[in-house]
Amino acid sequence: MRRMLDVLKVFLLFTGCTILFYYSIVWMSEEYNYYRRYDEPMGSAVKVSTTEQQETYWIDRLLFFYQNGE
Repeated sequence: MRRMLDVLKVFLLFTGCTILFYYSIVWMSEEYNYYRRYDEPMGSAVKVSTTEQQETYWIDRLLFFYQNGE
C-alpha cells in the first residue's frame, strides 16, 4: 500500500510539472505571436542589403555548386 502511495505521488508530481511546462510554453508562444518583427523600423534605420540583377549562366551555377556545395 505504501509503495502505491509513493507511485501516485511521483505520478502527480510528473503530471503537474508537465502541465506547468506546457502552459508556460503556450504563454511564451502567445507573447511572441503579437511581436511585430516585420514592421518598418523606427528612427534613422538604413537598409543594409540590396539585390542586384546579374546575368548568370547555368554552367556557372553548376560549377559553383560543384565547388562549394551550395
